[in-house]
Amino acid sequence: VQLVQSGTELRNPGASVKVSCKASGYTFIRYYIDWVRQAPGQGLEWMGRIDPENGGTKYAQKFQGRVTFTADTSTSTAYVELSSLRSEDTAKYYCARYTRGWYEYWGQGTQVTVSS
Repeated sequence: VQLVQSGTELRNPGASVKVSCKASGYTFIRYYIDWVRQAPGQGLEWMGRIDPENGGTKYAQKFQGRVTFTADTSTSTAYVELSSLRSEDTAKYYCARYTRGWYEYWGQGTQVTVSS
């Protein structure tokens, strides 16, 4: 099983960013994908979850209205898009496969830096 994420992103404040997470080695639609981020010097912060089978999503309240999860079953790829970026969104973003209460597999992380 592998989750491979897209590369480093640098954005200006107010812009949007879209990070991908390509899954392989298992049946993509059988497991939820969660998105988690870690800002410098901070702990992990859960952003939400997508069910790739039906596109159902659950967002952490903090991000509602600014984040969108999508999943492309034809390419086994999940995406997170975050809009209206601000400096506090500078973090490493991770996708993780959610399996019965824990994260069995993680992507390698994508650094997103928001700076003017």
